[in-house]
Amino acid sequence: MVRIGSLDVDTNIFLAPLAGCSDLSFRLVAREHGAKFCFFEMLDANSIVFNRKVKPDIVKTVPEDRPIAAQLLGSEPDQLLEAAKRLISLTNPLFLDINAACPAKKVLRKKCGAHLVHKPKPLYKIIKKLSSSLSLPITVKLRIGYSSYDEKEFLSIVKDCERAGASTLFIHGRTMKQGYSGVVNYEAIRQAKASVAIPVFGSGDVLSPELAQKMFDRTHCDGVLVARGAQGNPWFFSGRTPDFVERKEVLLKHLSYVEKYKEVREKAKIGFMKKITIWYLKALPNSVELRNRITACKSYGALVDFIKIA
Repeated sequence: MVRIGSLDVDTNIFLAPLAGCSDLSFRLVAREHGAKFCFFEMLDANSIVFNRKVKPDIVKTVPEDRPIAAQLLGSEPDQLLEAAKRLISLTNPLFLDINAACPAKKVLRKKCGAHLVHKPKPLYKIIKKLSSSLSLPITVKLRIGYSSYDEKEFLSIVKDCERAGASTLFIHGRTMKQGYSGVVNYEAIRQAKASVAIPVFGSGDVLSPELAQKMFDRTHCDGVLVARGAQGNPWFFSGRTPDFVERKEVLLKHLSYVEKYKEVREKAKIGFMKKITIWYLKALPNSVELRNRITACKSYGALVDFIKIA
């Protein structure tokens, strides 16, 4: 159980808002294997405001896809508020997260994501604007630094986010410069947890239940965000290890959800299915040969036939 603002959530292991990954099909399979709380994929505030619409595929949900939260990417407080209101009207999330962690170059060029850790004053304005204008809790996803980790500077950002009105912090234990490589700084997350009264979740290399426990033990965090650890591995949430037959069965179900719910061009849908199939089969001894055969599939039917005989 973890308390986020006025909300009591009965789990402290959340499926992260993975752009291009954690769509409805991904979330449904994760939930069927024990995931109790998920995020929509990350959404860009600029696209919501200026395109005057949200891609239906990203916000698609069904009644069993609850509880759920949303995450926004942006740098302008007023724009983020407008995008948040539109998003809330469409999806009714339990809380809204501000992304100050994404290290992608195209995101940094827009002064969003991890750039908000490099120049944090706009971040505090965003938190204040949204937390004072909206009735749902506002949370923040952070990196521990930009080019390098500075303990004093990082803890100042953490405390200022709390003062600005953040209800929870999700902290990836790497700097922007590290991206998704290098060692996770558990001590930085532990220090952050000790510095604020609001919940702190740890993120980064939560690739197995054992590594999730390591995050809890080393940081004393209130919860963890699961990202890459759930790709092709919904069993993360149950702690089980599937045999090959079960792995194929769940993969086929995942692909059937993509076929049913994914609203993109057919070529893009098949490409997405191939990516998912590679996730599930990459740990097998003959994964290179399987990958080549997966890539050669040109349709959903061909992919299904290949998986059944693999």
